[in-house]
Amino acid sequence: MYRGIDAHIHLDKYEPAERQPMLDLAFESGIAAVIAVSMDERSCEETRRLAQLNSGRVHPAYGFHPEQPLPDEASFERLFGWIRARHLAGEAFAIGEVGLPYYSRTECEEKGEPFDEAPYVALLDRFAALAAELDRPLVLHAVYEDGAKACEIAARHGVRRVHFHWFKGDKETIATMIERGYRISVTPDVAYEIEIQQLVRDYPLELMMIETDGPWPFEAEFAGRRTEPVMALESIARIAALKQQDPEVAARILLRNTAEFYGIELMDR
Repeated sequence: MYRGIDAHIHLDKYEPAERQPMLDLAFESGIAAVIAVSMDERSCEETRRLAQLNSGRVHPAYGFHPEQPLPDEASFERLFGWIRARHLAGEAFAIGEVGLPYYSRTECEEKGEPFDEAPYVALLDRFAALAAELDRPLVLHAVYEDGAKACEIAARHGVRRVHFHWFKGDKETIATMIERGYRISVTPDVAYEIEIQQLVRDYPLELMMIETDGPWPFEAEFAGRRTEPVMALESIARIAALKQQDPEVAARILLRNTAEFYGIELMDR
């Protein structure tokens, strides 16, 4: 049985009654840990609570997801202050999920409606500066042309650890990400999405991780199944085949990549 880390999941978006049983099953089935990302201020607090209940297994990330309307400045002041307090308390965490609103922006453009991206760019700039200052991993939602923008922002602030989750984009941006040692994570859609399969072929295995982005649902062989952490392990064989690598070796590399990137001390089963 493979071991792995689900490098991106929204635990707080599952029903409260199903979270712990789902995690317990995952930890018994080869998932060494999960990186639990947050959507907003309230989500951060709940993610922290879940991490405290599963110390060493659930590793939190705090931020504001860009595919939603922005609150007022006072809300962000509270959020940034809260994150700084976690840092001063010596707690382990990443910054995320943060990024740029590609899907919201393009949806408005398709409808002929205006969309002001500038406040979102400014917010990502602020989160990148925080990640650099606190030396925390930065978990990015930035796809297609937004990937290049996020690369520029992360580089300008000197963010040391950058993770593009479920990335899609052009070859030039991919080359830049590889050159800078930025990480990507691959979801179960590697089983059926040609674009993701090509990304896996192009990207170094040493810079790759696996994720579910749960509870986001998947298609093809995963249709009708609840997305849960153990599904991340099903991507390993697909990745190994695309990289022409032994699955056991690939599993160990993917596990090590994520543990080292997020500073996770792997626990015995």
